[in-house]
Amino acid sequence: MEDFKKAVIFFVVLVSSCIFSLLIFSAIWAKFNVWRSTLAGEAELAQASYSKQIAVQEAQAKMDSAKLLAQAEVERAKGVALANKIIGDSLKDNESYLRYLWIDSLDKTQGQIIYVPTEANLPILEANRNLKGINHAVTQRESSENQRGILREYSSRDESR
Repeated sequence: MEDFKKAVIFFVVLVSSCIFSLLIFSAIWAKFNVWRSTLAGEAELAQASYSKQIAVQEAQAKMDSAKLLAQAEVERAKGVALANKIIGDSLKDNESYLRYLWIDSLDKTQGQIIYVPTEANLPILEANRNLKGINHAVTQRESSENQRGILREYSSRDESR
């Protein structure tokens, strides 16, 4: 019987030590979960902060790029304006050179319509362009009007009878 008592005591000690170990393990597990969640939150916060820094730096780079592009465009426009002024000044009172350029460009514009300004700065319209086609259309219109007139004349004669 004494062996039985020893076995029961051993079994009770064993079960109580298992229950105690489970309690200790669950407490440690809860602390571990809190610690793991804290680390995950800190990592997420660091990632968000890093993403924000990247977005801010990209926006800053775009702004700097836009400013530099605008400055380059201003400088280009200044160069174009200066070139235009130089060209304009060189062509003032130089009608013979302008006439030469115009005559020289006639070879390059063969088959194209050229509007030449008159003294009043009005273009000479294409008065003779497609004259044959215009004459043909006018002739057709006149012949159809003549035919209508003849038909009216015959119909008025028939009504009077």
